[in-house]
Amino acid sequence: MKGWPLVLLIALLGIALPLGFQHLTADRAAHQAQMLQRQALLDLLPAERYDNLPMDHPLAIPAQPLASSQLQGGYLATLSGQPSAVLLHVQASGYAGPIELLIAIDRDGRLLGLKTLEQTETPSLGGHIGEPGNPWMAAFKGYSSNDPPRFDQIAGATVTSRAVINAVHDALRYFDEHRPTLLEPGPHA
Repeated sequence: MKGWPLVLLIALLGIALPLGFQHLTADRAAHQAQMLQRQALLDLLPAERYDNLPMDHPLAIPAQPLASSQLQGGYLATLSGQPSAVLLHVQASGYAGPIELLIAIDRDGRLLGLKTLEQTETPSLGGHIGEPGNPWMAAFKGYSSNDPPRFDQIAGATVTSRAVINAVHDALRYFDEHRPTLLEPGPHA
C-alpha cells in the first residue's frame, strides 16, 4: 500500500512527459514546415528583390474574376521598407481542372517569375507546367503588358497553354490598372 503513490506518480510522469515533449516539438515542426512552404513559394522571387516576408503581407484585394482567370489574392514584397514586387495568386481553367499560379511582378510591371501552385493537367502534356525549372514557364520572365505576345503553346497542351498565357496577361493588366494601390507603402491587410 505504501508504494502506490510512487507508482501513480511514475505512471503520470510517464504519460505527461512524452505528451508535453510532443506538444513542444509539434509547434516547432509545424513552424519549420510553414517556413519551408513559404520559401518554396518565394523561390520565383529573386532574393535581392525583397527583405521582408511577403507572405506575412497580404494585399487587401478581394477574390475577383478577371478577363480569363480568377484573382485569388496577393502579397507585397518590400526592400528597405519600399514596395519592390507584388505576388498575385491567380486561378485559371485548364484542360483537366483549375490551375493555381503565383505570379511575381516587379514595381515597373515586369514579370519576375511564374510558379504553378496546383494543377491536375495531363502529366505527359500540360502537367509539365508544374515541374520546377520548366523552360516554357521560365520564358515569361521579363515580360510586361506592353510587350507584344510572344509565347508559343506547349505541344499537345493547347488548353493548358492558353490558360497560363491568359492568366499572365490578366495578372499584368490587373497590376497595371491597380499599380498605385498595390505599391502603396504601409499596411495592406
